[in-house]
Amino acid sequence: MSAKRRHDDNDADGAASSDMKQKKRQVAASSNKNQKRHVAALILARGGSKGIPLKNIKPLAGVPLMGWVLRAAVDSEVFDSVWVSTDHAEIKKVAEAWGAQVHQRSPEVSRDSTSSLETIQEFLKYHNEVDIVCNIQATSPCLHPFDVKEALKKITEDGYDSVFSVVRRHQFRWKEVDELSDEKTEAINLDPANRPRRQDWPGELCENGSFYFTTKDLIKTGQLQGGKSIYYEMLPEFSVDIDGDIDWPVAEQRVLRYGYPGKVVRLLFCNVSACLAEGINALSSNTRNTSAIHMLQEKQVEVILLTSSDDAVAQSLAAKLQKRTGCQVMEVGKKPLNDLQEVMKNKSLDWKHVAFMGFDQADEKLLKLAGLSAVPGDAPELASKAAKYICPLSRGSGAVWDFAELILLQKPMAKPQ
Repeated sequence: MSAKRRHDDNDADGAASSDMKQKKRQVAASSNKNQKRHVAALILARGGSKGIPLKNIKPLAGVPLMGWVLRAAVDSEVFDSVWVSTDHAEIKKVAEAWGAQVHQRSPEVSRDSTSSLETIQEFLKYHNEVDIVCNIQATSPCLHPFDVKEALKKITEDGYDSVFSVVRRHQFRWKEVDELSDEKTEAINLDPANRPRRQDWPGELCENGSFYFTTKDLIKTGQLQGGKSIYYEMLPEFSVDIDGDIDWPVAEQRVLRYGYPGKVVRLLFCNVSACLAEGINALSSNTRNTSAIHMLQEKQVEVILLTSSDDAVAQSLAAKLQKRTGCQVMEVGKKPLNDLQEVMKNKSLDWKHVAFMGFDQADEKLLKLAGLSAVPGDAPELASKAAKYICPLSRGSGAVWDFAELILLQKPMAKPQ
């Protein structure tokens, strides 16, 4: 047999082998599509942060830091379960308030030297039903549901084993040198003699740390990125990573503009008796308070004012209040949730589309249940921990106005899901 004939035969065998591998991958991907796999979101939130104490639950624009990504994970509706792995009781409370289940991590994976891989492996040891893990970083508060939805498809529909988020950066990099030496620096990713314009250079893809999807089988091999791996590119405005106190004020501005606000608010329940220091009188006479309500109404947000059955002046002022604000005024008992469930049923609304402003212990369940909830800055600790937003202003000082502004600020940001 001639060398040419052997060469041709080898090429044919190689092509056949390549085709066979491709077909196997397609079969595997098709099998994965048809087989329902349990997909879990997992946020790692250790209590012993060395930089910022309890950084994961520090308020960012009034919302606990990890509350931003938990809201996006829950509202994406692609996860069979949403978890927070923690060793701290306060983080546990916040996680549950935002709709997550809690995995109590062991001391062995709560050390400073513990890797994310080790923590995730422990989680899977106790939750064998999980097939795909999405490790979401609490320090990436501008994550939106549409990003995790699209990234997950690369595993469930395209057959990848791992998918991680990246962002495109246009930064020229240079070799680091010892300043005390005579060594000269060199360009790493450009030719200085032919320096391109920014618009002519596609830039580079860099991990932004927002999320990492990985199959359980790959994690068992000791990898979070590997196998058949691919990236998911996020827009720069959504790639915010908080790694120090100096970033906090800047991050608050970014998250208010680009963070995921939750489902569009269609209805606000406001506990007037509790949220105003002067009681119901304040809303009936204060122009700023009534203006806040009118702003919401102009944007098609219905407002229902709640008065307590214990408020002695509520009945005498309810009619005047309704006329002045144009709102329904509703009296609720000591368990307001029971009274409001019927309203929700009649309006065919989901709690994700409802905002609630409360103040005291009786409001705790509603503060947790509503898609967006708030308390004045002087609210008791129990209510503050249940709320998703803590107003910087106190009762009688504009807390209702502040919350109304937040609703209106976030309303235009919400994207179709």
